[in-house]
Amino acid sequence: MTKKQEPQKGNSKTDDLNQNTENGRGHAMTTNQGLKINDDTNSLKAGERGATLLEDFILREKITHFDHERIPERIVHARGSGAHGVFKVYDDSLKKYTKAAFLTDPSRETPLFTRFSTVAGFRGSADVPRDVRGFAVKFYTEEGNYDLVGNNMPVFFIQDAIKFPDLIHAVKPEPHNEIPQAASAHNTFWDFVSLSPETMHNIMWLMSDRAIPRSLRMMEGFGIHTFRLINEEGKSHFVKFHWKPLLGTHSVVWDEALKINGQDPDFHRRDLFEAIESGAFPEWELGVQIVPEEDEHNFDFDLLDPTKLIPEEIVPVQKVGKMTLNRNPQNFFAETEQIAFHPGHLVPGIDFTNDPLLQGRLFSYTDTQLSRLGGPNFHEIPINRPITPIHNNQRDGIARMEINTGKTSYHPNSISQGDPRQAKVSEGGFASYQERVDANKVRARSKSFMDFFSQPKLFYNSLSEPEQSHVVEAFCFELGKVDMPEIRQRVVNLLSKVDGALAKKVADGLGLAVKKPEEPINHQFGADANPQDYQPVKVTPTLKESPALSMVNTIKGSIKTRQIAFLAADGVDSKSLSIMKDALESEGAVVKIIAPRSGFIKDSSGNEVKVDHSILTFSSVLVDAIYVPSGEKSINTLKQTPKVIHFLDEAFLHCKAIAADDEASELVKITYIAKYLNKNLEKQIDNGLLLGSISDKNFSENFIKAVGNHRFFEREKEGKIPA
Repeated sequence: MTKKQEPQKGNSKTDDLNQNTENGRGHAMTTNQGLKINDDTNSLKAGERGATLLEDFILREKITHFDHERIPERIVHARGSGAHGVFKVYDDSLKKYTKAAFLTDPSRETPLFTRFSTVAGFRGSADVPRDVRGFAVKFYTEEGNYDLVGNNMPVFFIQDAIKFPDLIHAVKPEPHNEIPQAASAHNTFWDFVSLSPETMHNIMWLMSDRAIPRSLRMMEGFGIHTFRLINEEGKSHFVKFHWKPLLGTHSVVWDEALKINGQDPDFHRRDLFEAIESGAFPEWELGVQIVPEEDEHNFDFDLLDPTKLIPEEIVPVQKVGKMTLNRNPQNFFAETEQIAFHPGHLVPGIDFTNDPLLQGRLFSYTDTQLSRLGGPNFHEIPINRPITPIHNNQRDGIARMEINTGKTSYHPNSISQGDPRQAKVSEGGFASYQERVDANKVRARSKSFMDFFSQPKLFYNSLSEPEQSHVVEAFCFELGKVDMPEIRQRVVNLLSKVDGALAKKVADGLGLAVKKPEEPINHQFGADANPQDYQPVKVTPTLKESPALSMVNTIKGSIKTRQIAFLAADGVDSKSLSIMKDALESEGAVVKIIAPRSGFIKDSSGNEVKVDHSILTFSSVLVDAIYVPSGEKSINTLKQTPKVIHFLDEAFLHCKAIAADDEASELVKITYIAKYLNKNLEKQIDNGLLLGSISDKNFSENFIKAVGNHRFFEREKEGKIPA
């Protein structure tokens, strides 16, 4: 190294600090004040299953630093899309469980705003990474704002909020090079997972097709935590919240997701916006699973564990109301970006439990908004304002909008006759549920949280064969991006605790052997804790399978808002095109004419047909199904357009419905699809490939039925088409 290339030296104190802090090697963990930390895994609670205590200065320091570690210009929030809407409860059947008026009065229509988001990516990332999706709803009720802040998966990665910064640091781009963006397929994430067996349930969901939804309008939402419903008599019931899409729960396939992110990074955002603009308003039913307080310990899992779900076969989901998204934002930044959610925004009739992840979120969300939105007055931004008047003694601060009048800003006072006064419970004043607390202050985790594998096993066993195959492929892809063999091996070893066959298939794909996990299997405990106290507990679950967990059993049949590509060129048969187009549009589908060029083509009758997209700027991954109308001239042109051949092969690879009318079958003959048919094109391998005639009235009906089926995964057994 020449003298010019030598690195410059700073002062000795700075150099020493840099050496000492690199990865903390050789040093004990400390707070930012230099206090050595004994337990970085468990927040301070009133008993193992008790509430998290505000005095936990280690938790508060860690999460406060995490919430403020990005400047606003660099990370406003996760990439999101949102819309306005309304909610109406069906009847007053919840009145015996809760006094929340918006859940008990069917005459009320509650305005709301819903925001969907990815977790790992920055604001400019693509819409369809393999990721958990945020599903947050702000209800503007007449009793104040209520926020149901959840995800499209019913369980979370971790059990205690003190580990949340570690989880996100692990999944975000690696700090030395900020690579990869919006992806979990890298060393640091899987290193964390391999040492944290509590993550296994959520990991199974993340590796499933739930992580790559077809549309934001076609994914479920979950409140994740167990909450409380409180009725007029003060009686409590436990509750879990669900959002069930009326369009069903559907996904794309992984190869398709990779291509969508390149073809249209705004795929989900555009889909939601265009559906609402067209009047095809997305709808979800709100469902609840209600558990009497006296049944809290009657399950083979802990209701307070956020890595567990209640199988619907044990506690059915009651559909109690419907959400409709019916208006797009007028200004994306002012509404979608500035909306501030918080699980602590409650109304009378809903309350918390001692779920340790939820308890930490109650601190974290307000703290985050202070940084993201500039100060304590974020509630005055129009999108965050409640529809009820605000009266309190809070004053001033950055961006204060309210001009408060009067001579007092404190309570109690006599100058303003004691106003604003405290509200009685009978007047709608909020009173926390009086749960008895009698416990020692400890940093610990309840032994009832230590079952890490029974529910991941339940989830995997409940999936269809194609869904299980996709999980295996996802693990192989993700771990294939991990370049440290010991991390891959640890994950495979953990998978053996979930399902031996799954672990073997993943191991084979990675060129590994399945080994017994090293002891201790769980590294999540304090420095002085007994490792045996934190080892997994083996539980024999009540259920072997839960059909509700498989998307095979979702709502099917409807083709509303489904995008259908018509491949056509000059000379397309006018009857073949119009009959199928009318049939599909009458069922609510959206037809897009795809041609070799933009502008217009002429049909067999000489009429101009507007082209929606040129084949050069469009891809099969952006639609749900393909139809090829007849017309000898049109088909001859399409046969000479290589991208058309690829278009069809790719759609078939992705298991989509394809229909070809009359001589359009000749186009299919020169694709790879023909390999899966007999030489006379008389045999179909599934009901999603239709070769027939539009003159047969059953032809269009069968195509509509095929599109409504969503996918034909039996094709995957036939091998992969090179598309």
